[in-house]
Amino acid sequence: MEYSGKVFIFLHLTFNHTYVAKFIGEYNAKLDDKGRLVFPSALKALADTDIPLRFVVKKDLFSPCLEMYSYDEWEKQSEAVKARLNPSFNREHAVLWRAYMSNRAVVEPDEKTGRILIPKYLLNMIGVNKEVIFAGADFKIELWPKESYHASLISEDDYVSLAEKLLS
Repeated sequence: MEYSGKVFIFLHLTFNHTYVAKFIGEYNAKLDDKGRLVFPSALKALADTDIPLRFVVKKDLFSPCLEMYSYDEWEKQSEAVKARLNPSFNREHAVLWRAYMSNRAVVEPDEKTGRILIPKYLLNMIGVNKEVIFAGADFKIELWPKESYHASLISEDDYVSLAEKLLS
């Protein structure tokens, strides 16, 4: 076998477009007669404009609020959970995965009006009557009944004590 002296180098570059929105701030909204909410424009401005604005909405595990994840963030979160489970061969894992995936909805703000329609059963799970708070929480948005949100806030002194305990 003869060696030609040529060396081929293959360079493979992958450009992975990853953008994680950092949602901040609190915004009031009211349900209209058809059960729709206007998605806050300030939160919309923080999202990636290169992809359609889609959210997965689910009930929070610990608080009486809904969590809204961008679809990309939802995929990341659910893959992390699924990586710790084997639902095909472990009954408890299968039960947990089924419960984890239930009571979820995909919502998209209307491009023209910015309104979103969150299924009534999800709003009922947290007791929404008319007014809500969209609360930015870094990689997700929490949706609270207005009264519950204000009741869930802790005092400044409690915040400082908790920060010292958990972060020092």
